[in-house]
Amino acid sequence: MRAVIGGSGLEQLDGLVIEHRHQVDTPYGEPSAPVIQGRYEGQSLLFLSRHGERHQWPPHRVNYRANIHALKQLGAQQIVAVAAVGGLVEPNGPGALNVPDQILDYTWGRPQSFYDDGQGVEHIDFSQPYTPALRQSLLEAAQTAGEPAVDGGVYAATQGPRLETAAEVQRLIRDGAHLVGMTGMPEAALAREAELDYACLAVVANWGAGIADSELSLDEIYQTLARSMQRVRHVLAAWVAA
Repeated sequence: MRAVIGGSGLEQLDGLVIEHRHQVDTPYGEPSAPVIQGRYEGQSLLFLSRHGERHQWPPHRVNYRANIHALKQLGAQQIVAVAAVGGLVEPNGPGALNVPDQILDYTWGRPQSFYDDGQGVEHIDFSQPYTPALRQSLLEAAQTAGEPAVDGGVYAATQGPRLETAAEVQRLIRDGAHLVGMTGMPEAALAREAELDYACLAVVANWGAGIADSELSLDEIYQTLARSMQRVRHVLAAWVAA
């Protein structure tokens, strides 16, 4: 079973024929939203809105463990996570799609593991945080859909919910980051612990602070996301249909 986690701007998946809304109970509490099960491009698909159907959960309050656990509980084997990000270097300007291949984790205070409640210790291999084969299938889907996507990049996961300062953005660039977002971790690591294939489709909503000549405009960010999410839907449709 394939699953999509929708980020900011993708609280619902247009075209998904809903068959069931799962209110899942997990050992880690409730997921961000009911898990939607349905048919997309004629194929079975699970969909979960990361921030909730009313976009009520900020990045540092998302119950990542419950989300991943619920998807696995319902039979997910592959997860494509859609994430709105800021661009740090070319060609990752506003409106670009990127399928990252690495992560830098700057988050703190978030439950990072399923193995932190005294039930043992588990050290996962996280050298390749995104599943290579799933990344490739996502890139091929983008090509099929005629929607250019950048192949590879380092996703810097920051705490949020505030946007970064210009100085922080420069540090991220020096550290080798290409994109900055707030939800990439611990989601990716939890998927690895759960033995689920996981890849990210990042949507660049804006340049990071201090990169562009003008100040960040939330209205422009939301407008860019609204335009870009139609492209994301094309890619997801091609991925599901493949």
